Amino acid sequence: MLTEQRFEEIIKLLEEKGTITVQELKEKLHASESTIRRDLTTLHDSGRLIKVFGGAVALHSRMHTKDVQVSDRTGIHKEEKIRIARYAASLIRPDDFVYLDAGTTTGYMIDYLEEKQAVYVTNGVSHAKRMAALGFQVILLGGELKSSTEAVIGSTALLMLQKYHFTIGFWGTNGVNQKSGFTTPDHDEAMVKQVSMEQTEKRYVLCDHDKFNQVSTVTFGSFLSAVVITDKEDGEEFHNLKNIIVVK
Repeated sequence: MLTEQRFEEIIKLLEEKGTITVQELKEKLHASESTIRRDLTTLHDSGRLIKVFGGAVALHSRMHTKDVQVSDRTGIHKEEKIRIARYAASLIRPDDFVYLDAGTTTGYMIDYLEEKQAVYVTNGVSHAKRMAALGFQVILLGGELKSSTEAVIGSTALLMLQKYHFTIGFWGTNGVNQKSGFTTPDHDEAMVKQVSMEQTEKRYVLCDHDKFNQVSTVTFGSFLSAVVITDKEDGEEFHNLKNIIVVK
């Protein structure tokens, strides 16, 4: 079978199934593993599919255009998120001016925060309430409240952020992809994430392995713009990268 024919067969199979493994493709296309892996890499680089560890997924099956309610996300990969959050909290020093993004994983950090001499800024309403109750000095951004993520967004929040210069910051993300970077479904929330990252010296994105090779509609940072803290690298292309910290 010619290379282009294999490409079309791979895309056709993905359209039918959504996901497929290298082993399945070997059997269906009667090709070697090395050939299939090269094909997947080529198709990934050309933007026709997303290559993941052990196979590939169709572009449409990993695209997210809407946020999930906070209440629905809290229990997903909870143990992994807690490990990530505990490690992230340990990075904060007494003299830090900290930005804490809204989200479930960043929210878990609050249980492990110890530096009460640090100053915290957040766009997460529930984050601010919890930190204030625990005695931390916290500044809540002003602006429009987005109910699904309990995040403050909008022009007022952006104007406030542009005046600040953070020493360290932590963000959640809906997707991590080397080509698309860090992504989220909502444009206004993406702008708050982007501007806050631009105003921060040391940047960390917290995400469990399930976020790798997922893509949402709006990019708020390039893949190399922050260090990723995760529970494991999900995908061959992420192995041994310098900007990934794996917390066991």
